[in-house]
Amino acid sequence: MNNFAEYIKKYTDGKTVCILGFGREGKSTYRILKKYCTPSAIAVADLNNVDRTANELPEEVELICGKDYQKELDRFDIVFKSPGIVLEKKPSEHKCEITSETQVFFTVFRDQIIGITGTKGKSTVTSLIYHILHESGRDTRIAGNIGIPVFDIAEGVNDDTIVVCELSCHQLEYMTVSPAKAVFLNLYEEHLDHYGTMENYYNAKKNIYLHQNPYDTLWINSKLVTDDIPSVTVTVSDKFNNADVFIIKSKVYDSDDGELEIPVKKIKLLGSHNYYNIAIAWDVCRNLVSRTDFNKALMSFDPLPHRLEPVGTFKGISWYDDSISTACATAIEALKSVPDVNTILIGGMDRGIDYKPLVDFLNKSTVNIICMEASGRRVYSLIKAEQFANPERVHYVDHLEDAVKLASEITPEGKSCVMSPAAASYGIFKNFEERGEVFQQLVRSL
Repeated sequence: MNNFAEYIKKYTDGKTVCILGFGREGKSTYRILKKYCTPSAIAVADLNNVDRTANELPEEVELICGKDYQKELDRFDIVFKSPGIVLEKKPSEHKCEITSETQVFFTVFRDQIIGITGTKGKSTVTSLIYHILHESGRDTRIAGNIGIPVFDIAEGVNDDTIVVCELSCHQLEYMTVSPAKAVFLNLYEEHLDHYGTMENYYNAKKNIYLHQNPYDTLWINSKLVTDDIPSVTVTVSDKFNNADVFIIKSKVYDSDDGELEIPVKKIKLLGSHNYYNIAIAWDVCRNLVSRTDFNKALMSFDPLPHRLEPVGTFKGISWYDDSISTACATAIEALKSVPDVNTILIGGMDRGIDYKPLVDFLNKSTVNIICMEASGRRVYSLIKAEQFANPERVHYVDHLEDAVKLASEITPEGKSCVMSPAAASYGIFKNFEERGEVFQQLVRSL
């Protein structure tokens, strides 16, 4: 057994354990417990019914399902909470120990982890760093919020393995261990339906560095630097200022290595916001790979789906899927990045974010604006309440299907249309991936 297996066996030996949430991560936790551990009892608690037969759960595994699934947590010694579960009480109000896969994994492997968080770009940066290290011959694993539970890779982590881990605010919220190398990309209004205030949201994200050691490293957006950082700090900016790493046009400058020319015409990542992502990836990786290997891997990197993803040309229009967009800043970047953009589709679940920055930007642009769903109705109302330039270019429709149809009618041939909703997909679609897939299907059926 590797260090992880020894640790989790000792950690759970003779304890009563509850797995809170039986989605992808909960099932991953159960597999590891079953393989390596000898707890005195295991239970699964979930709001939804859990099929014992389909999940091959023996009778000795207790099932606690339904609306009261969190009422009995204090019967157990240890509770493994999945990120998607919102606790009804704070961990400090429980008698049991509330932990998670991420907490346990980081306790064992923190010195080998590069952790990435931020409101936007974390999946791209996580994937890019992993791709660069992997293509350069380093022993590397990728996991976390990218869709791979950390326990799924734990058995393959050796002493020289580098783990690149995407971390959401929900994974970080109760963490008491931080990775040796941490990246904090940015912070925008998001998840306020859960956190209530930006301060609470920010505090959850801060756990990526709050528990670092003085010799650890944090790469952080220069706008987010505060006095509570305990580690070596590398500030990063998307423009020239006093940051340690900054960008001018397509050149990355840092205080040690001079400059890195981004081969803009040879990479598939669109937009200046991705130059910022590349700058961080370069500074994180530059002591681990050569400049030649970095550039070679950068040019072979394929962007993740639904992030300014080209769908194709239909009815003479170039269509782009930016379904990942849930904030004003990402919709603005989409308009700056897509070539010959003429039309944008905006709207989804209304989480109460401030849309004035987006409305102000749209007012200065000349694009057609198609608003949809609840947040789109609010954007449409904000626009109508202002002295908006060329108000005839602003439209409201109910749903995505209507928006694609209208876009196909008003976007001139040779121009582009991008769906960059600046809103969450929940309540309308299962997630942003499903929203993007539906958008692509609608476009291809034109």
